[in-house]
Amino acid sequence: MTHFHLSQNVIYMKNIRLVFIYSVFMVSNVLNAQDLRTDWWTDARFGMFIHWGLYSGAEGMWKGEKHRHFNNYAEWIKYRNRISTEAYGKLAERFLWDDIDPEEWVILAKKAGMHYITITAKHHDGFALWDTQVGEYSFKQYDPESKDVIAELAAACKKHGIKLGFYYSHWVDWEHPFGWDHNRELSDDLSAEEFDQYWQEKVMPQLRELLTNYGEIAMLWFDMWIPHQETIVEEHQVRQVISLVRELQPDCLINSRLGLPVSDPDIDFETLGDNQLGAIYQTNPWQTPGTIAHSWGYNALENEWKSTNQLLQALINNVSLNGNFMLNIGPRADGSVPFESISRLKDMGQWLATNGEAIYQAGGIALRPTQHDWGKITYKSEGERKKLYLQVFNWPLDKILRVTGITATPKSAYLLADKLKTNLSFDQKGPFLHIDLPRIQPDPFVSVVVLEFGEDLNLDREVAAESSFGGVSLHARNLLSHKAEKVKADRVTPEHLLLKEAEVLEWKFYVDAPGEKQMSLSYANPGIKDIDFQLEIKGLETITKSLPPTGKVVVEPNQQFYAEEFVDTPLGKVNIPEPGYYTVLFQLKTRSRESLKLNWIWVE
Repeated sequence: MTHFHLSQNVIYMKNIRLVFIYSVFMVSNVLNAQDLRTDWWTDARFGMFIHWGLYSGAEGMWKGEKHRHFNNYAEWIKYRNRISTEAYGKLAERFLWDDIDPEEWVILAKKAGMHYITITAKHHDGFALWDTQVGEYSFKQYDPESKDVIAELAAACKKHGIKLGFYYSHWVDWEHPFGWDHNRELSDDLSAEEFDQYWQEKVMPQLRELLTNYGEIAMLWFDMWIPHQETIVEEHQVRQVISLVRELQPDCLINSRLGLPVSDPDIDFETLGDNQLGAIYQTNPWQTPGTIAHSWGYNALENEWKSTNQLLQALINNVSLNGNFMLNIGPRADGSVPFESISRLKDMGQWLATNGEAIYQAGGIALRPTQHDWGKITYKSEGERKKLYLQVFNWPLDKILRVTGITATPKSAYLLADKLKTNLSFDQKGPFLHIDLPRIQPDPFVSVVVLEFGEDLNLDREVAAESSFGGVSLHARNLLSHKAEKVKADRVTPEHLLLKEAEVLEWKFYVDAPGEKQMSLSYANPGIKDIDFQLEIKGLETITKSLPPTGKVVVEPNQQFYAEEFVDTPLGKVNIPEPGYYTVLFQLKTRSRESLKLNWIWVE
């Protein structure tokens, strides 16, 4: 009996071990599958979004009235202007099919340096751009002379080596009687059973068509901007979509706006809010959908065009934080793209033709996102070679680029635009690297300096960075301690820390040469009494002073528009005996009903 039980236990333990190994193997395989699916996408970094549909025929106006919402998103006009489905469908008559050539969109994307395209196959209006056999809400049903734009776009993408993705509105559908219409919040008259009827008779068969009839589909881009739990969509419906995608196109990417977080193994990348650029370094794949103008669909009254510099900086910012950027165009009903979009995409394409090495297959490093006031850093590893790309938005007046936080010594430094890779001289002391730049920057938008390393970068993530003119600012974004409340800047008030009596603030800074350093402090004291503080440079000197009330500053005259005044207060000189790292500690010494508002401490 004992032997029998021992054998059973041994067998049981072996089975447990096998199950554990199998589980680890399966999880590993899932993670590897995710990595393999997204590899091309994270290498590509830059893609095109196309908002085009019936709304393109309205051009942001209906019967002489403009869009009835302050955001002027032309693709929402059916809902905002309360247009009937029948009247809205007649917009199909405005489309000039002899002029519409989706290949022109693909060529534009390729010239812009984009590697993938996502088009609104079905937006919230419920209208299908392709020749769907599901329902009667597509171009073919309203205009027999129309073309299957999706088929032509798919063929053009294949011809030019561009990946193709489909936007599909699964939650919102203003055409189907049981699709979600936001106006239902007033009546709450849609049951789960009715919504599932919409799901099974429209969503699932239309997705099957898109995944079956148009060749390789690189991604499905859904647009539910809140978790499915906050909507009528249920998890089993979301899982049904995932199962269909994995069955028909296993490598097709799925974004988080399906209704699940990016932590779910079947969600391939996170979609941030519309035009929401990255703010933190992330290891998971993520993307910003952005606009060149303001509206996504074509709006004839559009007058909010972003500059090429804004768009390039948005792309670079995201790549520096390991993210992608998908930039939208809104063609007209004749297929033409506004000149403002074309000109900016042309400029971006020319920049990428020279500097694409710093974007494609590149990512970021884990320094603070706002580490440098001159621009951003992207990173690439090529075998034993490590490359940092210093994307200089603001060419320094003194022609010295100050880089902080890299303690490894570069093997070389040169301009990416310089085919000869002429060496730039540099000086490195601890975490400070000073690079001598030429007088004239090579690119009018963003110039790129390359640093090559033969070893690991050895990042110092804590030290406060030098500013473009020298000197170090200690503020909320490079604070080491995190107890103080951080207050973001608003229209007239700067970013600051809201300090109470017991809090101790700590910063780390570096001094590259001995000597006297001038220190100052920017603060606002909204109270009626002085507030005492103590500032200590650990191991060196302690400064104790009083900060009097600061009062108000007039923002605009004769408008009774005032803001708290932040005063720049000298603290005196401190003698630094030798180069090295130093710690600054700051603490209030006065009990006060009002909190001190600390903007920055300046060391120069």
